[in-house]
Amino acid sequence: MQRPIHGGNLFWAAYQIGCPASSILDFSASINPLGPPQSVLNAIQDALQDINHYPDPNYTQLRKILAQYHHLPPEWILIGNGVAELLTWAGRELAQEERTYVFKPFFNDYLRALKTFQANIEPVDFLWQQDNPIATLTSFKRKKSGVIVNNPHNPTGKLLKKEFFIPLLEESSLVVVDEAFMDFVDPLQEQSLISWISKYSNLIILRSLTKFYSIPGLRLGYVISHPDRIKKWQTWRDPWCVNYLAMVAGIAAINDKEFTYNTKRWLSFTSEKLFQGLSKIKGLKPISSSANFFLVETSMKSSTLQQKLLQKYHILIRDCLSFPELGDKYFRVAVRKHQDNKKLLDALSEILSI
Repeated sequence: MQRPIHGGNLFWAAYQIGCPASSILDFSASINPLGPPQSVLNAIQDALQDINHYPDPNYTQLRKILAQYHHLPPEWILIGNGVAELLTWAGRELAQEERTYVFKPFFNDYLRALKTFQANIEPVDFLWQQDNPIATLTSFKRKKSGVIVNNPHNPTGKLLKKEFFIPLLEESSLVVVDEAFMDFVDPLQEQSLISWISKYSNLIILRSLTKFYSIPGLRLGYVISHPDRIKKWQTWRDPWCVNYLAMVAGIAAINDKEFTYNTKRWLSFTSEKLFQGLSKIKGLKPISSSANFFLVETSMKSSTLQQKLLQKYHILIRDCLSFPELGDKYFRVAVRKHQDNKKLLDALSEILSI
């Protein structure tokens, strides 16, 4: 079975060691371990009686709730079958530019979307150890160019300040900002560009509902951009590309303010404890993160460490082989509940102490 390029592939991990996927403790996918919310499960259960009908092709109710949540008209929002589907249409848009700048290391699906439409791709360095990691673009031509970057950045967890985007927005033809992990950012530090969306018609913002609300199996995300672009994307897509249960789950999730509050309160404390624990292990150097995961520099090859953790402890971490700039020197782990984090730290300590 081929090595996965994404986290969360429990079937691959289970195949490697010959065990059920349910027995593996997954740190490779950055999914909220507190979810799904009970309100979402209840909503899905209640909606089962209606799956014999087609969903609303415009997803009117979910768009309305998201519009209220972000203080925008619904016409600025398009619901998607996960951010992955919406990346496809962002790739089609970016391919129309003379060039598209992509900050490396980057989420592998960016290449998939851009290559699908034969975009002219120009990778540039994401200076994640500096204050302004995207300052490298100041030395490049940005006219008639597109840019795609995620914020917080994956896999480093670096949070970009809003002001860093101003030169890109004012001088580039198209700027795509993937905010899939922005919901996990401390509210006092959040740097979302959604409030700027009406000011910049060349801005596209991608958001995920699957990670924060722990429903990746349902595939649900949305894009925020100018209504003219939203209408155009709608003509490109298959009808009913988001299923009815995913829509119902999204509505319940956005309305569950208590779950959102509890997650943010829990994450602040738990992520700090995990960071401290990783820092104390000889041979590891975790990178400070604003998201719900940590990139960790390792003295042992990450692929070797991954295999040892999987075989002996049934713990799966994300190696960084799909990020050529990081390779075997780094791995990524999600923040999970305290007892799970302790199992990871104990296992890492034992392996690296040998």
